Amino acid sequence: MAATAYSVALLGGARLPAATGNAAPRSSAFLPRRNLHPLRLQGAHAYAPRPSLLRVKAASDDTSASGDEIIEDLKGKWEAIEDKPTFLLYSGGAVVALWLTTVVVGAINSVPLLPKLLELVGLGYTGWFVYRYLLFKESRKELATDIESLKKKIAGTE
Repeated sequence: MAATAYSVALLGGARLPAATGNAAPRSSAFLPRRNLHPLRLQGAHAYAPRPSLLRVKAASDDTSASGDEIIEDLKGKWEAIEDKPTFLLYSGGAVVALWLTTVVVGAINSVPLLPKLLELVGLGYTGWFVYRYLLFKESRKELATDIESLKKKIAGTE
């Protein structure tokens, strides 16, 4: 009663319909609400398996190598390496560089506004690259010749 008097005073005399137990049941003609947040699971039905109309049979892959073949191949490649300490040094350096890169990217990502600014810079560069190299036929040919010359330089055939 006090809550009703308070709501009447608060709303300036306007009365709201009371929520009682004799409200009309919800019609079954309405469709159930759709999940507007696909990543948020709702209720126990979210874990229920969904029946599939499409049945796919997995094909056996005869070209896959067994574990023993892979190990033998790796042993052969390890034995073919002439300078093993240098290889180990470069491999360790690559792991340290990868770790350091993830630390730097994490630090940059934690600075407010900087990730969005870098996304904007990346979007601008992508737009420029598309306009400069991909939009017109002549520039696509130029890009293809540049890539081929780079391949030849790397392979040492030029």
